Amino acid sequence: MLPDTVHKLPREERYAYARLLAFMARVDNELTIDEMAMFEQRLGTALLSPKQREMIRTALKTPPSLEECLSGLGAEAGRLALRDATLMAAADGTVDEDERAVLQSIVEHLGLAEDSVERLLDWTVKGALWMQEGFDLLNTLSE
Repeated sequence: MLPDTVHKLPREERYAYARLLAFMARVDNELTIDEMAMFEQRLGTALLSPKQREMIRTALKTPPSLEECLSGLGAEAGRLALRDATLMAAADGTVDEDERAVLQSIVEHLGLAEDSVERLLDWTVKGALWMQEGFDLLNTLSE
């Protein structure tokens, strides 16, 4: 689990954060097991009410527009949502053109540095490599 501050955001921003992740999960019109696992993990950090969680899960079937998702995000919530949207986009092992375009739209909406998507994708790859090293290490512990 990522060290995080999502749970410290105002409830409305946590909800907007979760809606953006639901939108991101459906950008490529697929919802893989890896994306769903990432979505559920990040949804858990948002500490939403059961009713809000139900509404967010409904958004997985019929996502709101990107503009609707972005409208409720403040600066910190937006950066956290961008980070986690990047992780979700990469969860299936590839980031397609549509996912990249959405990530770039989020960057532009938030007024972040132009290379933000590439920097976050580099960080994501490094994290995946680090996790793989951990799995490899576990396999050597019985020797």
